Amino acid sequence: MRRLWRESIRHHLGWLIPAVICMALVAAATAFSVWLLKPVIDEVFVAKNRDMLWPLGGAVFAAFLIKGLANYGQSVLMSLVGFRIIADYQNRLFAHLTRMDLGFFHGQSTGKLISRFTVDINQMRVAVSNVLTGFGKDLLSFVFLVTVMFAMDWQLATMCIFIFPMAALPVLKLGRRMRKVTANTQEEMGLFTTLLEQTFQGIRVVKAYGMEGYEKSRIAGIIERIFRLNIKSARTRAMSSPLMETLGGVAVCIVIIYGGNRVIDGATSSGSFIAFIGALLNAYEPMKRLANLNASLQEGLAGAQRLFQLLDTEPNILEKPGATELPAVKGNIQLENVSFSYQPGNQALKGVSLEVAAGKRVALIGSSGAGKSTILNLIPRFYDIDEGRVTIDGNDVRDVTFASLYANIALVSQEITLFDDTVRANIAYGRAGASADDIVEAAKNAAAHDFIEGLPEGYDTMVGEQGIKLSGGQRQRLAIARAMLKNAPVLLLDEATSALDTESERQVQSALDKLMADRTTLVIAHRLSTVTGVDLIYVIDEGRVIEQGTPLELMSQGGAYKRLYDLQFAEDEQATDSVQAAEA
Repeated sequence: MRRLWRESIRHHLGWLIPAVICMALVAAATAFSVWLLKPVIDEVFVAKNRDMLWPLGGAVFAAFLIKGLANYGQSVLMSLVGFRIIADYQNRLFAHLTRMDLGFFHGQSTGKLISRFTVDINQMRVAVSNVLTGFGKDLLSFVFLVTVMFAMDWQLATMCIFIFPMAALPVLKLGRRMRKVTANTQEEMGLFTTLLEQTFQGIRVVKAYGMEGYEKSRIAGIIERIFRLNIKSARTRAMSSPLMETLGGVAVCIVIIYGGNRVIDGATSSGSFIAFIGALLNAYEPMKRLANLNASLQEGLAGAQRLFQLLDTEPNILEKPGATELPAVKGNIQLENVSFSYQPGNQALKGVSLEVAAGKRVALIGSSGAGKSTILNLIPRFYDIDEGRVTIDGNDVRDVTFASLYANIALVSQEITLFDDTVRANIAYGRAGASADDIVEAAKNAAAHDFIEGLPEGYDTMVGEQGIKLSGGQRQRLAIARAMLKNAPVLLLDEATSALDTESERQVQSALDKLMADRTTLVIAHRLSTVTGVDLIYVIDEGRVIEQGTPLELMSQGGAYKRLYDLQFAEDEQATDSVQAAEA
């Protein structure tokens, strides 16, 4: 709570102060209406004084009117503060996560991160709203009502007031148990979200392998654990009620026995005794709500703890203090004796040196896991190297701002990311303010305009999550159109055609040839047929450069490149023969 106060709550005092004033008015009006029981009993019912009817009736009406208006004001103001605080933390969390490096996301479950935005922040929202709305009002009501009790009979009030602290120890103990149960529940909810996401994204594989029953059993297991934790939480929360009821019964019992004797003995009036009983019963209600509020607070604190842990996690890759803007880029890329490890002691790259001259096309080839994609990821500084340098036009990528670095690089990969938005918005992603003509021109250059025009709403057609409404070739051409519209001088292609059929690959390759024109291009290729027109090839194996040269030079050397070439084209010829034999 101290951190919530320091980071957020204290910045909303402009709303909090009038809300507290409204709370004080609610508490005062409640206490005043109870205090009025004394003159009502003593003056009207005992003394039969008709002159007091209208003044007392008017006073009761005024008290309830003030209470109702003030209650409305404090509820609206405190809810506004609570929801504003939660919205601020949601924005902070999202902004913080977008600053994190790729290594962080590779080590995190997407479902658990989403759970922070949903389950944890919702727990915080409930706790903050309840605490801000209920704590002040109930605490002030309790104080004002106890004041009335002392005004009516200080001896009787002193006896009762010693009963209330008896509830503190068990309530605090229940609160600690509640926080632990809530933390476990939120952890299970994160796993639940993760499993749902994995199952729905991989539903084709689930069905193809007949694993529906297996996935149902996994989901059912998590749901059952969450159910048991929720029952445990409900039991823990409910335990405060019998405790408070018992203590309330003890207090009322003492008041009736001791206070009744004082009335019979004439030590106090009937009106004072009734007002005292009214104040005691009314004070009991906010005290009971405060006890229940502790459980809600502990739930929120468990969510806040997980949220703060995430907010306190710093990215491994930070922009250097005093980083400069990357000057006008020609596009010369160099890796100088670069070593890199995803995990300590397991090097993915070992002393790699290579160069991509400005305006040239260079390809990286090699077996899976050789380090090709790692090299590509180091250029836009998705990861930081262990040793060596990565430079663009002689500028170390660690010395320039992220914004200027990203602005000069376009990336097209095999795994296309399209957002559940229109075709137009997906092409213009990363180019704010792009005109309709610019978008259409980029689509035409990417051989995408014709199929876009054939869609139900043309450029305003929604593509669905990850472009599910489009074919693989169509998604790839939209990604190429996006890169064309960005018009960056450096282009990175990560096996951009490896997942396509022959016809789609032909169309996409034609679009890629236009995209690569007059740009520095680094290509990762799976099919060697797609890199025959490059200026230079680096062959990567086990994190090292083992060969380099033009395609013809590498073929004449008879090394690793030639072996890969012969193997791949032999497989292609065998596949062609099999098709012809089947057709015959």
